[in-house]
Amino acid sequence: MKAKKRKLSPSLILVFISLIQCTSLEEKYEGNLTGDLVKQNQSNVASLTINLSNSLKKPFQDPFGGVISLSEITTDELIAPTRGTDWYDDGVWLQLHQHRWTGNHPFIIGCFNDLCGVVFAANDLLRFDLNTQLEAETRFYRAWAMYWLLDFFDQVPYRDLGESSLPAARVRKGKEALDYIINEVNSIIQNLSDGNVTRPTKNAAKVFLMKCYLNKAIYANRQKPVFEVPDMDAVIKLADEVISSNQFSFSDNYFDSFAPDNTTIGKENIFTAENVGGVNGGSKLPLYTLIPLHYKSTPFGFNGWATLSKFYDKFQNNDKRKGQAYRTPNAPPNVGQRINIGFLVGQQYNLYSDEPLSDGALPLVFTPEVKITESSPNLLLTGIRPEKYAIDFFNFDAWGNDWVYFRLPDVLLMKAEAILRGGIPTTTIYGTTALELVNAVRKHPSRSASTFATLDLSTLLDERGRELWLECWRRQDLIRFGKFLEPFQEKEYFSDPKYLIFPIPDQQLAVNKNLVQNPGY
Repeated sequence: MKAKKRKLSPSLILVFISLIQCTSLEEKYEGNLTGDLVKQNQSNVASLTINLSNSLKKPFQDPFGGVISLSEITTDELIAPTRGTDWYDDGVWLQLHQHRWTGNHPFIIGCFNDLCGVVFAANDLLRFDLNTQLEAETRFYRAWAMYWLLDFFDQVPYRDLGESSLPAARVRKGKEALDYIINEVNSIIQNLSDGNVTRPTKNAAKVFLMKCYLNKAIYANRQKPVFEVPDMDAVIKLADEVISSNQFSFSDNYFDSFAPDNTTIGKENIFTAENVGGVNGGSKLPLYTLIPLHYKSTPFGFNGWATLSKFYDKFQNNDKRKGQAYRTPNAPPNVGQRINIGFLVGQQYNLYSDEPLSDGALPLVFTPEVKITESSPNLLLTGIRPEKYAIDFFNFDAWGNDWVYFRLPDVLLMKAEAILRGGIPTTTIYGTTALELVNAVRKHPSRSASTFATLDLSTLLDERGRELWLECWRRQDLIRFGKFLEPFQEKEYFSDPKYLIFPIPDQQLAVNKNLVQNPGY
């Protein structure tokens, strides 16, 4: 029996906002808007869906924990080296990169809580009368949070609409959880809009489903996945529908997709989280971009993250994704045309005067060599610094760069992978074969990389790394390609298979009897 929905008044907006911005280890994040507060006015109900979208900014855009750290620091792509006593933080970064985490890791706890908070806040909103599109968007965001809970933890706490909040939330696992997510997205897709990429659209839902079908074998068996041809054909069909919509094309510059005005000039972007420049909407992008920068690069730098040299070496020298002198409004003149976006390595310069920068007595030279624990005299200078989102110099405190979830090149690369895994090739404007699809990405003038003569899964994995670096897909990709447990730079050993899934936080096990600790923890 479908639960009865209620009308929502504007006076509830502040109540709801406060609920979705706070989480608790004891499931106080689920809401509890009472009938006594309900009135017959929905004039501002759309604001609640926007704030539900904003609640995803913390798990995705906050570099101190959440999806970014769990997806990138755990891989061959990113490291947060301890520099003397700097960046030790009780070992949290070392544990992630070297696969030594436990259920007490603060980033794992925070990510689980924040994603669950989105699920339960969406349920709270769905208790009220929303128009068809807003209901579909709310269910999309709920499914999106559920997907990442499944990917990270293999367990998804949930409640049915109208269900009491007193009993412990029930839990879906593995294939059951994925089947629910797929069914949910399929049931709402026709009620989503065709346009605004800062909100869930039909095309965003199709790319979401591509991720589900491509990873379906992983969620059934993470150590020994069997990729089924019907799932790969589903990926190909969905990709063709996105391509044939003719709404997306390659941006003029690779970094346009991540610029302060990326929703305007980023023609590749399919689904983003809107960040309004100059408005404190919860964006963590300034911190995300400033963390790798040295204190002398900018007075606001944190001298933290670095890219591993072996990952950097996967790029050809002429590949524009590697780094560029990129101009944004109100930015320094960069008279020497120094690389200021991409991977920063070597001597760094003042972008106003073009004078070489220094760190005291040492030239400010970022070296490719980096250790997970640094103790050398130049410990503040080691490591190539990754910069994906350009600084918004018009709105330094709250940037206008929209966070990117899905882009067209990812669609092409996923289709290519599905073909390599047995799916039936189809013809689009980007080609027919997997090789043609990958080369369409590489040879575009915004990338200018040389084309491949042949293609296999290993080459495709490297290409996904080059195209999608720091977009939160690296861990998921390494698992799907069977590489996540293998040795990589500054983790020179095979990891225990238990690390394919994160542990359920200990505090959550204590308050929900339906959660079971994942094997090995």
